[in-house]
Amino acid sequence: MANQGAKKRKEENSRHMKKILRLIIACNVMYVFVRMLLFHSTFTWKHWIGLVLTSLAYTIPYQQLAAMANPTYDDDGELLDGGFDMSTGGVCGYLHDVIYITCFVQLMSIMSGKFWYTYLVIPAFGAYKFSGLLKGFLSQGPEGDSEDEKTRKKREKMEKKASRAKFVKTRNR
Repeated sequence: MANQGAKKRKEENSRHMKKILRLIIACNVMYVFVRMLLFHSTFTWKHWIGLVLTSLAYTIPYQQLAAMANPTYDDDGELLDGGFDMSTGGVCGYLHDVIYITCFVQLMSIMSGKFWYTYLVIPAFGAYKFSGLLKGFLSQGPEGDSEDEKTRKKREKMEKKASRAKFVKTRNR
């Protein structure tokens, strides 16, 4: 019973990874069936490149998620850790977003090649996050310099008031 949480996480991760794999396979099968078989007359070498690109865009995040979801065992084969929690945000969430955007782009590119521009969302979001990181490192001076005279006096007054000893009055009966 000591590793109940790890066992539960291992099962959740296994189900989650199977669900994502089924999604990837379904999107690829639909793309191949509709684009290659139904619209075969308009299928060109550009569509082959698109299929390879989306396959790479599926494979790389899926492998990283699978590595994160792998459980850890000790030398005796006992479960130590059930793997990373796939429901958390951060890098795990971004990898899921790449897979979902790839699904959208692949299925919508059946109708129009203009949907390939949706892939620009990924580097645009990365640039947005990176610019926020750079602003944190390149900020001008300490934050206290932006304080005006009125707020400085108010802060000093509050600090002085907080530093005074506090007495509690009680009533004698």
